[in-house]
Amino acid sequence: MTFEAVIGLEVHAQLLTRSKVFCGCSTTFGEAPNTQTCPVCLGMPGILPVLNREAVAFALKMALATGCTIARSSRFARKNYFYPDLPKNYQISQYELPLAQHGSIEIGDGAGRKRVGIHRIHLEEDAGKLLHAGSLDAAAFSLVDFNRCGVPLIEIVSEPDLRSPEEAADYLKKLRTLLVYLDICDGNMEEGSLRCDANVSVRPAGTAALGVKTEVKNMNSFRNVQRALEHEIQRLTKRLGAGERIVQETRLWDADQGVTLSMRSKEEAHDYRYFLEPDLVPVVVEEAWLDALRARLPELPDARKARFASQYGLPAYDAGVLTASRPLADFYEEVVRLHPDPKAASNWVMVELVGLLNRDGLEISESPVGAQDVADLLESVKSGKISGSAAKTVFEKLYEDNRGKPRAIGVAAGAKVHELHLRDEVGATDGVRVTVADVIEREGLEQISDADELARIVDEVLAANPTVVAEFRAGKEKSFTFLVGQAMRATRGKGNPRVLNELLRARLARKAGK
Repeated sequence: MTFEAVIGLEVHAQLLTRSKVFCGCSTTFGEAPNTQTCPVCLGMPGILPVLNREAVAFALKMALATGCTIARSSRFARKNYFYPDLPKNYQISQYELPLAQHGSIEIGDGAGRKRVGIHRIHLEEDAGKLLHAGSLDAAAFSLVDFNRCGVPLIEIVSEPDLRSPEEAADYLKKLRTLLVYLDICDGNMEEGSLRCDANVSVRPAGTAALGVKTEVKNMNSFRNVQRALEHEIQRLTKRLGAGERIVQETRLWDADQGVTLSMRSKEEAHDYRYFLEPDLVPVVVEEAWLDALRARLPELPDARKARFASQYGLPAYDAGVLTASRPLADFYEEVVRLHPDPKAASNWVMVELVGLLNRDGLEISESPVGAQDVADLLESVKSGKISGSAAKTVFEKLYEDNRGKPRAIGVAAGAKVHELHLRDEVGATDGVRVTVADVIEREGLEQISDADELARIVDEVLAANPTVVAEFRAGKEKSFTFLVGQAMRATRGKGNPRVLNELLRARLARKAGK
């Protein structure tokens, strides 16, 4: 029997507010354990939560961007469970009356394009963090850090529309891109800012009924989401094929072993004994507030990708890569504004710059090379000041020389320009930036384009190679390549190839009496 997978993702995104969702404690990551807490987020007797308006605004932005139906009135509820990292023994979340429902996003391109439904988006608070002395099943003891308690989250629950691990990974990447574009989440999976749980089941292909699902947790990267789902689908398929019963349970992904491990039986909603949070009033969303938020939404990734293809004439692949992150798209558009050659800008930003950044594990905001630098390099090639081959040398040296130095980040015209200071240890620290012109001069890479000087060199090459000249006149076209090489050698590689070619052709035609 052939089986197919049915996958739904529950994604928790930490919102980029400065304070927690129900108190004024800081949300800064990496502070000393238990230093960012107060009676409210620690659940002391008599506390009263107060909702962070900015957290609601961020959640509404995501709802608008995904086409959700937004509830004009929603309610918080208490989700009751007992765990060491939950000091109140309940989590303030939303259940029966969520903030938004019934949206969607699209994944894939062309014929493979697919709509994935979003069942709901709701607000909730995060729990603390347990640090185990060893593996979970064999730890001698565990420590609790409550700093994360009360940090604002949105939970984005998809419909069970995904049919493969690859689709699930694509969906998660698309969701992350959208969150980062909206500037409401940094999308850092390693730090826990973006966390994903997967509900997966398998069923006979062609049937409509859903199978018994398992929930997979502890996946901290796109790759691990895909690997965990591949393993779990294989495990479930093997068990069903053997006639075994599937048990609804929660399983942990062990990336080192490449397997999922049983954690506990899967809870049903009634196990949490939800009831309305008595200390918080309903969240009322007025139309004027929604209109104001809608007006401030940035151009979203799909729309920007389509515009890059139409406005700049870029292939769909290039447009997709350049709009994968908002800062990268902004950087590219600033280069094009400074040097209006969209395809050349695309090649240098997408291939050369992004390649070096990926090599060093840097984001575009950390790039040692600014938009003005790229524009200056493109102009140097266009004007004939340097050759295309020399440009790569200039670019690489410019990148290395400016590591660790402050620069102005290239952003769209009219936007605020920020100053970035990179860590001193990654490069030179004198603070004086090297320019394209500096590198060209220092390395002696400027082309010789003076027609008179190149004409003299061409005449010397023709005079020194009469046999080759005769072969060319006899129809041996390859002889021309040899003569070009000799001319370039005479200029020590600095001769402008276009000018040299034109002069050689003209001289050979003239001497042939043509």
